[in-house]
Amino acid sequence: MKIVPSRLALSLLAAFVAIPAFAQTVATVNGTAIPQARADVMIAEQKTQGAPDSDQLRTAVKEELVRREVLAQEARKKGLEKSGNVTAQIELARQAVLIRAYLQDYVKAHPVTEADVKAEYEKIKSQLGDKEFKARHILVEKEEEAKAIIAKLDKGEKFEELAKQSKDPGSKDKGGDLGWANPAGFVKPFSEALVKLEKNKYSATPVKTEFGYHVIKVEDSRALKAPAFDEVKPQLKQRLEQQSVERHIAELRTKATVK
Repeated sequence: MKIVPSRLALSLLAAFVAIPAFAQTVATVNGTAIPQARADVMIAEQKTQGAPDSDQLRTAVKEELVRREVLAQEARKKGLEKSGNVTAQIELARQAVLIRAYLQDYVKAHPVTEADVKAEYEKIKSQLGDKEFKARHILVEKEEEAKAIIAKLDKGEKFEELAKQSKDPGSKDKGGDLGWANPAGFVKPFSEALVKLEKNKYSATPVKTEFGYHVIKVEDSRALKAPAFDEVKPQLKQRLEQQSVERHIAELRTKATVK
């Protein structure tokens, strides 16, 4: 079964931050102490977004926490924390924090190794191949339409003009131009036909895919240079961590008793 990453899991994974716990307080509002730990969490979140740690940042965080405490106290005076909707939202927020802590612990206990990342890099390189192509295509709904287009091409009509009847909105107004692309970026029947074509040749028979029927023309090809391992290592590591988390979530879901 193919595991599809959930947006919740990916966002929680991306939001990992270390949460130090200190006994100090950052301020006291109407007799209620605001723990320093809250300020540390907010500062850490801001730093992950690129904000430098500075006195200005810490002052802004303190003021924000004071404002929040003032408003929270007023909300409690009105008994709003007893509202069913508010209670549910609080529980969801508490649950999200627990999930984040759990996933952080899981990733720490199941680290992605350098060898894992390297293997993924080599796997992707092999899938990409060693060439990329500059191609055009015309997409139509029926095979007869594609055959008619090929017949017109055989008679010398221009590919760019015929592409105006294409069903592909992204390329029809550009003469069917797909730009430079790696075959791995296309669906399999399209990519298989693409790599077999010689320069300035078009497909002699319609190419069927889930989108319809294509007439493909290759204008040029060139060697594909893959990015260096160190350039993509962080992204690959994150990708493998996400996949590991999703597999774990899927396993837990399968084992859970749900009625």
